[in-house]
Amino acid sequence: MPIAMRIAAVAVLAAATLGCTARADQTTDKLKATLQSRLPEIKIKSISKAPIPGLYEVNLGTQMVYTDASGDYVIAGDLVDTKTRTNMSEAHLAELNKIDFSTLPLDHAVKVVKGNGARRIAVFSDPNCPYCKQLETTLKSVDNVTVYTFLYPVLSDDSLVKSKAIWCSTDRAKTWEAWMLDRRAPANVASGCDTSVLDKNLALGHSLNVTGTPTVILSDGRRLPGAVSADELNSALASAH
Repeated sequence: MPIAMRIAAVAVLAAATLGCTARADQTTDKLKATLQSRLPEIKIKSISKAPIPGLYEVNLGTQMVYTDASGDYVIAGDLVDTKTRTNMSEAHLAELNKIDFSTLPLDHAVKVVKGNGARRIAVFSDPNCPYCKQLETTLKSVDNVTVYTFLYPVLSDDSLVKSKAIWCSTDRAKTWEAWMLDRRAPANVASGCDTSVLDKNLALGHSLNVTGTPTVILSDGRRLPGAVSADELNSALASAH
């Protein structure tokens, strides 16, 4: 085939490819607008094609649902690959919800260093959350890690009171662990202490779709919801990079 014809053929192929991409974008944009108008109480973050032909994956931030191309029907449930037994909904959501660890305002967190502190995690935690206390007990058996705990008082008014007292204490790390591990309540907040960081933590958590405590964030941006076991945490830390 002459060079000129090859170039023309490549140009036509490229144009066709670009045309398909544009149509796909228009389809998902239209679909998003349709669903958002019909379901205004739900915030749709993004829509993309699902692995199953004719289905689209709707990212709600905290879960995936599926819809047809017209937006007439929605399926709520996980998509599972039966060959590998992989929960594809969970895996894709975890990928989309990855966090750039370097952007976290670590100076707004209570810092606890264990061993050489080489490994790093961030945790959104409420002082009155029983699962958060369970995680703190688990962390006693996890070595060589630096834990940045973002006080995230979402459960009650008392959670905010205790968070303020912990943040305003002379030794935040010691006061945090004394309460979470030994149930020794922190002292009252000293007058003039700036607790605006707690409002910032709440805003940060909401922006990152942190809907429960504890939420563990690994250094590679993955998150582990709930009070994971020491084995699960050590395995996740080993694979983080």
